[in-house]
Amino acid sequence: MKAIFITIVFLVSIVKLNAQSKVDESSEDNLDLYKTEADATENTETLGLPGDNLDLYAALDLFQKSKTIEEFEASLNDEKTGINNLDLNLDGEVDFIKVVSKNEGDDFTFVLQIDVLEKEVQDVAVILVSKNKDKKVTIQMIGDESLYGKDYAIEPKPEVAAVTANPAYSGTDAVAENAPATVVVIESAPIVQYVYSPVYVPYYPPYYYGYYPPYYHPYPVVSVNIYFGRSHHHHHNHYHGGHRGGNTVIIHNSNTYNNYNRTRNTSNTVNRNKSEGSYKGNNPSKKPSTRPSKKPTTKPSKKPSSKPSTQPKKQQAKPQTKPSTKPSKQQVKPANKPQQKPKSKPQAKPQSKPK
Repeated sequence: MKAIFITIVFLVSIVKLNAQSKVDESSEDNLDLYKTEADATENTETLGLPGDNLDLYAALDLFQKSKTIEEFEASLNDEKTGINNLDLNLDGEVDFIKVVSKNEGDDFTFVLQIDVLEKEVQDVAVILVSKNKDKKVTIQMIGDESLYGKDYAIEPKPEVAAVTANPAYSGTDAVAENAPATVVVIESAPIVQYVYSPVYVPYYPPYYYGYYPPYYHPYPVVSVNIYFGRSHHHHHNHYHGGHRGGNTVIIHNSNTYNNYNRTRNTSNTVNRNKSEGSYKGNNPSKKPSTRPSKKPTTKPSKKPSSKPSTQPKKQQAKPQTKPSTKPSKQQVKPANKPQQKPKSKPQAKPQSKPK
């Protein structure tokens, strides 16, 4: 019996030690995850502009991996990707970004736009895809000045010290030639192969303010700290840029970009919210300009329109009912009395007198 009891105690002790070890490991993993998110937030410089809620590095990476423009548009507005966190009209929900395609020969522009209001459109960024006479493809993404400031442009790094054509490769197998990796990545990107293929058709989104695709479901905006705490920061390793004044990024196809600037869309609402400081702070979903606009348009429209329209109808119904009933009775009585009395009395009296 003692031997059995000692064995049971020994087994219970082992189970407790294993459980405690798993709890400790889980706590360490959670702590490491928290440190990673905190470091990403601290090491990422915010602009203090609306563009902080759309990481162009992540958006450009998503663009290169997409097979079509429609797929890029759908993935960009998908809550699961977590890339889009823009709320330009400050209604607390993420705005839908549509992608408008334009091209002249081998030069393509893909404009990211938001319908802020029914008659106000704001450009978010433009992606330039060009091919020179040597068939070399270049990709650049330039943020709109209202959202990212002046000269905010990013592009894939021209050279990456990688052992393969994949700049994200972390293995140990070396190759004979260490060529600039991003050149191969750009030319072999699915979206690049698509736009330069014979089957490419320019994409014109049919969506507008209040009308969106069936797959799109508005989702709430998160704070800038939470947004930067997501795993978007690793995209910054494959691209470089930002404000052109402090780096070597230049516009490869300045003619196409200048032509785009002539038709660039800006929103008065965005400019006003920006000047009033409504986009600043860690939580753009506080809605400083939304609540006043909703309350006045809802309550006054219901109360004044219902009461005055009901009372005049009742007053008009009473005069129409009374006069139409009484005159009809007066017309019936005179018509019966004159017809009966003259016919009966004159015929009876002349017949009795001659007898």
